[in-house]
Amino acid sequence: MNTTTQTFLSTAPEVLTIRNPRTGDVIGRFPSARAEDVAQAVKTVRAAQPAWSATPPAERGKLLRAAAAALEEAAAELADMNARETGRPKDEARAGVAAGVSTLEQYAELGPVRRGHSLRGNMLAADYTVAEPRGVAVLLTPWNDPVAVACGLIGAALVTGNTAIHKPSERCPGVGERLGQVLASAIPPGVLLTLTGGADVGSLLTQQASVDVFAHVGSSGTGARIEQAAVLTGAHVIRENGGKDPLLVDEDVDPRWAAEQAAIGAFSNSGQICTSVERIYVHRAVAEQFCEALTEQARNRNRDGGIAPLVDTRLRETVHGHVAEALQLGARVAEGGTVPDGPGAFYPATVLLDCTDTMDVMAEETFGPVAPICVVDSFDEGLRLAAAGRYGLAASVLTGSIAHAQQAIAALPVGTVKINEVFGGAPGGASQPRGDSGHGFGYGPELLDEFTRVKVVHIAAPPPAPAGSGPAGSGPAGSDSAGPGPAGSAAAEGAEK
Repeated sequence: MNTTTQTFLSTAPEVLTIRNPRTGDVIGRFPSARAEDVAQAVKTVRAAQPAWSATPPAERGKLLRAAAAALEEAAAELADMNARETGRPKDEARAGVAAGVSTLEQYAELGPVRRGHSLRGNMLAADYTVAEPRGVAVLLTPWNDPVAVACGLIGAALVTGNTAIHKPSERCPGVGERLGQVLASAIPPGVLLTLTGGADVGSLLTQQASVDVFAHVGSSGTGARIEQAAVLTGAHVIRENGGKDPLLVDEDVDPRWAAEQAAIGAFSNSGQICTSVERIYVHRAVAEQFCEALTEQARNRNRDGGIAPLVDTRLRETVHGHVAEALQLGARVAEGGTVPDGPGAFYPATVLLDCTDTMDVMAEETFGPVAPICVVDSFDEGLRLAAAGRYGLAASVLTGSIAHAQQAIAALPVGTVKINEVFGGAPGGASQPRGDSGHGFGYGPELLDEFTRVKVVHIAAPPPAPAGSGPAGSGPAGSDSAGPGPAGSAAAEGAEK
């Protein structure tokens, strides 16, 4: 069992400087991997892959459970690091670590019981499928839920027999490095390595011809570049990328309840969730009450300090840029919309009225605590607008009409449709993003399929041996080697006579 740190950190002069988004203070500097570090990491995990693939699935599951236990022991430490590096409240950060533990345990159970399919063919033949690991996996993960997302990809990759290199976001390298140390302490050397660095390190990884699969959770632009690079190397790509998730509010719902759902969707984790509510279409019949209630929700959060900072000032510039552009094009601020004085990367919960789909705040991923609202005259108009755009991650619909719910499920070109609840879902759920939001299953049991290839096996019975052609000592007619079935039985009867 390996108990050493399995990270490749260079002594190169390039470093990542991380600031606390609450205070602006520098809290750490992390080395960025060089080209030789990347090449050596790929070489190491490639060398370890055959033995890891040959490890029985039950043993891989056992080791993954040990990794989950080690992560649980380090939960407080990782949550504190996450809070310092990304600004996420500690209780939410701790919940993210708990989700990571649960995910590892889930894949530890699912991996060993995963089976192929038997196929129907000749009665005297055996036909079935076998799932084999792809080989070397590179996992590129985001900062907004760094432990939970990474554990999902790591767990699925390792339990199916792949070895992996994890590159965490450059916005939380300390969390990624420590997570790698914790998990690597429970598994054999070379099976999981961690590389820290910026976009240049990710680019170097995509150029490695011996990488078999890339799994990326992050921006659509980065995902597209990874996919383009994989065309040259032949690697399989799994992408869960950006979104511009709509919320459609029907005329028959309680507007105050709808506003509560909208606030949860738009302001949780300061809007820094992949499936945050990023644009709202509300029926004119309830629009006034809904807008007033949502404005009240935002105001209460701002007054009570319920909005955590954004991850850094760079993201804040993007968020405020969307708001400022919307105001120039005719939108109105009901609450928020200004960059606060003081240190850190704070931005208030913001409600924008009179928004149109020509504005970036309604068309491009904002990833901040902004709720832009467009009033529509009918459910059909709202559904048409909600279904438009280049992203296809998720969508939410609040309605009391079964007919409207079914209509939305059929019409929305997204991987997940949520009716009457902006967040939630059964354990083990999985979806396939569409459009610029990516493709492939990024979580759930189906993620195991993404990290494997299927081989079809056909085994036929050999033909019966001709009489007299058996091995020495088997009798004059070679009856011991006669094949099954009628021909074999006839040969046996001939020998007896």
